[in-house]
Amino acid sequence: MMSGLRSSVPAFAAIMFAGSTSAADIASVRPIGFSSDGAVFAFEEYGIQDGSGFPYANIFALDLNKDTYLPGTPFRVRLEEDGATIAKARWQVHNDADVMVETHELANHPGELVAFNPITEIGTDPHQLRYRSVPALPPVGEANTLVLEEVPQPLDPQCEGIVEKTVSLRLRFTERNGKPVDDMVHEDQRIPASRGCVTGYRLAGVVTGSSLEGAPVEVALVMVLSAGFEGQNGRWIAVPVKTTP
Repeated sequence: MMSGLRSSVPAFAAIMFAGSTSAADIASVRPIGFSSDGAVFAFEEYGIQDGSGFPYANIFALDLNKDTYLPGTPFRVRLEEDGATIAKARWQVHNDADVMVETHELANHPGELVAFNPITEIGTDPHQLRYRSVPALPPVGEANTLVLEEVPQPLDPQCEGIVEKTVSLRLRFTERNGKPVDDMVHEDQRIPASRGCVTGYRLAGVVTGSSLEGAPVEVALVMVLSAGFEGQNGRWIAVPVKTTP
């Protein structure tokens, strides 16, 4: 699994805002879209870096068939000069990624955010989402239940003294179209170094698109929680989710 962390309707951006405080770096996330054939998905994350206070913005593009980054990606910007702003960091990273976004026509296929569970939500299970894949009224189709499981892993020597334990992630469906199932859709083979000293995960959203043949494509948005200077940091990865067993 390649971890990845990935314009512009203000209301949509507001919905996608995951929250940030001066006590930690909880990145905001915004899907950019799918390619016309459903093989590529890109998203943006941005925020203020914990400790340094530098604004940053990253755009990640995934080959969903291979579950890897597209060549030449991700695009990362961190501004370290006085007076730097998140707006400037986001403008710069979008400028850097513009050719990639246009080449794959991502803005023409923004997809649908069919489930979202931000870190500010109270009283919800951070490791489970129950949703329908089609945004429609009257409802189309039955419920899907996607579950994230944290799997204990040996502690990386670089994280000793920083965290007490670390975990990889596993995703599985316990319900598809209203029927009980036990379908594994992803299991980490290792914890990528880019995740840092991981303390946990949050299953935070599902974005749907469609393939060239019209078949549905889904991507799970997962927040990676890791040790920060002043609390836990939250960054984003996208995990391809096959919609059929």
